[in-house]
Amino acid sequence: MSESALLRMLREAVDAAAASGKRHIIHFRGKSAFNRFVKAWQRTAETLSVKAAIQPIPSIHAVSCSLKPGLPPLHHRNIRFIEEDVPIRVHSPYVRLTQQAAALRQTGLNIPWGVRQIKAPEAWKTARGSKVRIGVIDTGIDYSHPDLQGRISRGVNLIHRGLPPYDDNGHGTHISGTIAASNPSSGIVGVAPQAIIHPVKAFDHNGSAYVSDIVLGIDWCIRNKVHIINMSFGMKTCSKSLRLAVRNAINQGIVVIASSGNEGKLSAIDYPARFPHVIAVGATTTNKKVAPFSNLGGSIDIYAPGDKIKSTWLQHKYMELSGTSMATSHVSGVIALMLSVRPDLSLSEIRTLLRKTSNPVYGLKARSGSRGGEVDAARVVRALATSRG
Repeated sequence: MSESALLRMLREAVDAAAASGKRHIIHFRGKSAFNRFVKAWQRTAETLSVKAAIQPIPSIHAVSCSLKPGLPPLHHRNIRFIEEDVPIRVHSPYVRLTQQAAALRQTGLNIPWGVRQIKAPEAWKTARGSKVRIGVIDTGIDYSHPDLQGRISRGVNLIHRGLPPYDDNGHGTHISGTIAASNPSSGIVGVAPQAIIHPVKAFDHNGSAYVSDIVLGIDWCIRNKVHIINMSFGMKTCSKSLRLAVRNAINQGIVVIASSGNEGKLSAIDYPARFPHVIAVGATTTNKKVAPFSNLGGSIDIYAPGDKIKSTWLQHKYMELSGTSMATSHVSGVIALMLSVRPDLSLSEIRTLLRKTSNPVYGLKARSGSRGGEVDAARVVRALATSRG
């Protein structure tokens, strides 16, 4: 069957109103088959609503669309496979938002306890994350927050295309502050206060997205040549589409870091943290114990502070949140420090160094068999500076 036949099939199957149909990702058999379909789709005289209901995803040679329920499966020689475009959420904070913390303003240098515990201030004598670009795939960012001024570069809004990636949830702004806040006079300081944040808004105001949104966000990060992708979100099931997109990023030399999840499981972590070559992060508390909510297991590469973490919030405010999301942002900041010392570091070198220079976490080995402890920014930067010298 030709591309025109496939277009006819999709016209009958696509739920242009998306009222009752589930979203799906249709994968083509390679780049040439995908490109032929897209050209035919662009030339077709379909109604605007049908054309708009189909979203090409070039990086994985696929399209996403909502399909009407009750129809027989689509079969075409150019279709490799079809999977549901499932919802995915940012890892929800383990504790309730602390409104008191949200209202706090402070004078003088304020370094959150997590940034201090991983010894980032000691590392700043050598590295501050200069020129390292971090794609934060999340709910966006508060451009007006004083602690993030000078730290934000171009981004993308995949929810409302054409608009900047404004944060209407708060989670993305919180993550970005821990990574790179830089307001020593009257605000807080993040782990890598000279790193650059590229906000990729793939999640809506409820902290919800679809896998296709994440894939498009990863694709944007690849095209814009970021060095690190922070993924503070997770799902229980394995998505082939997400796995392909993550693999594409890693093959381009991008370091991908993801949170393990907040269910306190002893042997299972969420995707995408569970994918090979993704740096998976668990959370610790102020007394260097595994946080009670943090997922555990041998798949976790490194731990970082994630309990009652204060960071930037909407409307120039601050919020105290707990979760492996918060731990992940600490690790993204540390890797930014590492890359500012040695930009040529490979993923395997980064993972090995993080584990080798980490500090013991109380009771960790007996409970999980994890290979890494709590990240230590000063030790890992010192090791890199020594080897460079």
